[in-house]
Amino acid sequence: MKTKIIDGQALAEDIKDEIVKEILELNKDNTNCLNRRPNLAIILVGDNADSNLYVDKKVNTAKQVGIDTHVYKCDKDSGQVKLLEMIDFLNNDQEIDAIMVQLPLPKGGDYDTDEIIARVKPEKDVDRFHPVNIKPVKDTCSSSLILPPVFGVILEMLKSIDYDLEDKIVTIVSKSKIFGGSLAKTLSCRGASAIAVKPGADDLAERCLEADVLIPVIGQPGLIIGSMIKEDAIIIDVGITRDMGSVKGDVDAESCKERAAYISPVPGGVGPMTVATTLKNTLELYKKKMKRHKKGTKFRSFGT
Repeated sequence: MKTKIIDGQALAEDIKDEIVKEILELNKDNTNCLNRRPNLAIILVGDNADSNLYVDKKVNTAKQVGIDTHVYKCDKDSGQVKLLEMIDFLNNDQEIDAIMVQLPLPKGGDYDTDEIIARVKPEKDVDRFHPVNIKPVKDTCSSSLILPPVFGVILEMLKSIDYDLEDKIVTIVSKSKIFGGSLAKTLSCRGASAIAVKPGADDLAERCLEADVLIPVIGQPGLIIGSMIKEDAIIIDVGITRDMGSVKGDVDAESCKERAAYISPVPGGVGPMTVATTLKNTLELYKKKMKRHKKGTKFRSFGT
C-alpha cells in the first residue's frame, strides 16, 4: 500500500490546542471586555441518532477547549415557525456569540432549510452559509474571510502535506450547487483549476480521473473507486454515512490504496477536524464581538 493517510484526528488536536492557547491569552490579566468565555448555541431538531452523536461530539470537544455550549432541542414536528422564533431569540441573546442549526433537518416537518440558514444573524453564523457570508466566498479571494468549517478543513489538510494548489486540477463531487461552487471558488483563489460536478453527471468518471485533488461530498458509500482516480491523486473524503453501525466514506479506500498519494480516512479524517474547525469559527466570531464591544465602549465614552 503506497497511499499515505491524512490523520484528521491528529490535525484536530492541533487546532484544539491553538484554541485553548488563544482563549487563555484573551483572558490573561482580566482584560477581556466581555468577561466570559465564548458561547456556541446549537439547535437540534428531532431525535436522529447521527445528529445527536455529532452534537455530543461538539459539546464534549467544546468543554476541552474552553468554549461553552448551549443545546436547544426541538421536537421533530415543532415546525418552521417555532424554529425561526428560537433563532430570533438566540440572535438577540447578547451572551451567544455563534449559532448553528444541526443539519439535516427532519423530513416531514415542513422545514425550509434555506430560510432557516438565512434567519441566523450573519455575525453569529458559525457555519458561514448565510447568504451574506457565502457571497464574498463566491465573489472574492479575500484572505480575511471566516470560511465554512469544511472549507477550512480541506485547506488545512492540504497544508499539512505541503501541497501547493497552483495549477492543479481539483474536482468536487457534490449534490449542492452552492456548496460545490463556493468550495471551487475558494480553491481557485489558491491557484487551482477547480470544478464542481454532480454525482449523476455523465462525465463524472472522466472528471474524477483528471483530478489532481478529488473531493467527494456525496453521502454514497464507495461511489468513488480506484479506476476513477488519477495516479498519485490527493483524495479528501468528505462524504460520511453511518451504515449498519459503521461509518463509511464516499471513497472505496481499498481499491484506491495503490493509486492515491494521500487519502483522508473515514472515520478519523474530515469528521474530527470539522468539529474542531467549527469551534475555531466560534472563537473567531467571539473575537469579532470583542472588537465591536471595544469600539462601542470608546464611542459611548467620548466626550463624557
